[in-house]
Amino acid sequence: MRDFATSDNPRVQAQLDRLGALTLPTGRLGLEVIHALLARLGDPHKDLPPVFHVAGTNGKGSTCAYLRAMLEAEGYTVHAATKPHLVRYNERIRVAGKLIGDDLLADLLQEVLDKGEDLNPSFFEVTTAATFLAFHRIPADVCVIEVGLGGRFDATNVLDHQAACGIATLGIDHEAFLLVPEEGVPQDPLCRIAFEKAGIARPGVPLVTQTYPPAVTKAVIDQAMVAGAKTAIRGLDWFADVGESIAYRDRFGELTLPLPALVGSHQADNAALAVAMLRHQSQVQVSPEAMARGIRTARWPARLQVLGEGPLTALVPGRRVWLDGGHNVDAGLAIAAYFEEGVDAHPAATNLADARQVSLPSRLREGLGVGQSAKFHLITGMLSSKDPAAIVAPLKGQLLSLSVVPAPGHEAHAPEEIARHADLPVWPYPDVETALRALPPEGDVLIAGSLYLAGEVLRLNREFPD
Repeated sequence: MRDFATSDNPRVQAQLDRLGALTLPTGRLGLEVIHALLARLGDPHKDLPPVFHVAGTNGKGSTCAYLRAMLEAEGYTVHAATKPHLVRYNERIRVAGKLIGDDLLADLLQEVLDKGEDLNPSFFEVTTAATFLAFHRIPADVCVIEVGLGGRFDATNVLDHQAACGIATLGIDHEAFLLVPEEGVPQDPLCRIAFEKAGIARPGVPLVTQTYPPAVTKAVIDQAMVAGAKTAIRGLDWFADVGESIAYRDRFGELTLPLPALVGSHQADNAALAVAMLRHQSQVQVSPEAMARGIRTARWPARLQVLGEGPLTALVPGRRVWLDGGHNVDAGLAIAAYFEEGVDAHPAATNLADARQVSLPSRLREGLGVGQSAKFHLITGMLSSKDPAAIVAPLKGQLLSLSVVPAPGHEAHAPEEIARHADLPVWPYPDVETALRALPPEGDVLIAGSLYLAGEVLRLNREFPD
């Protein structure tokens, strides 16, 4: 299955096969199994270097990338756990600055799977336990850990005494898991999402967030108060104005920081969140100079990534091909904002955090344009569990053509389902290569709508995340 990837190393593949056979028992939510599994392994999560723990709907992976880059620019050795992987499972676990090696990965997965077999753990619980084992056994100065699904019941939420916790952009995603009816939780969908994400809050630990609508901010603050966390909320406790640079300020002072190399106005927001997390904690010191270097050098694949030379891009010579794994409405809005700005423009001064609260037409017209809107060909493939309008609806008026391909290894929306939300004909193709070959002779290309599709594109173009 694409979820678990494949490996050229037979020892790793043997463990990936075991992972692929795991299922999450129907209706099971909670942290009991991951706690039991970690106890059998000696509770490695209780003895880690300082941890930066990041949740959110969109932007949490990029925020982790900025944190890692800033910390490494200061000279620290960094463990990092991000998800999902795009091509190789190894991408999920970065040990002391490098992707985990095959031999160590095979050993750790086997140890966790052997010791927890009777517990019936999930893929995510095994992955988290193996990650914590690696981070415990191999020296480093600091850890950056991305939350997987939600926060309150995510397997990483066994951590305590983090250096800082962060919540990136919030939106509606994974409704089947995060909006399950429950007593005593917020009823508004976005407030419920905020409630779940804020479940990572811990006593005395800074909980640093982006700007949200008032009711959503209240949901975060309520959870932080229950946990005894110290909130640091954008627009209340820290500020970041994005123009030709990032003008950051908080009670500690003011900084002028460069724009990221990662494209899109939302990336400046993600970088600012990483800066705020570093400045609102006291366990690790990072200079403004290292923050600036990290912002400029951070890389995060399949987020408005311009593909390099390779077998896929050779099919459309002389054109730019962007790749984005975004698959929900907020991601679609961020992509639309980037192309509406004009792809060669500086990021606009806008915060996409409240995108769900504003109608699509007004959200795309207010405060975004600093360059001529770009038009391009879109190739998309979306899981059937995702909103088929999420990517194509925000891009109305910006598309030269729309092609639909399968989401590799998964049930996907049929072309006619996506066509209902488009303003031009939809052309179905069996794969990305065929779709690229069939494009009209001019115009740049965006491939978006699924991280599984993004991983397949990187594999086919021989651009493996490192």
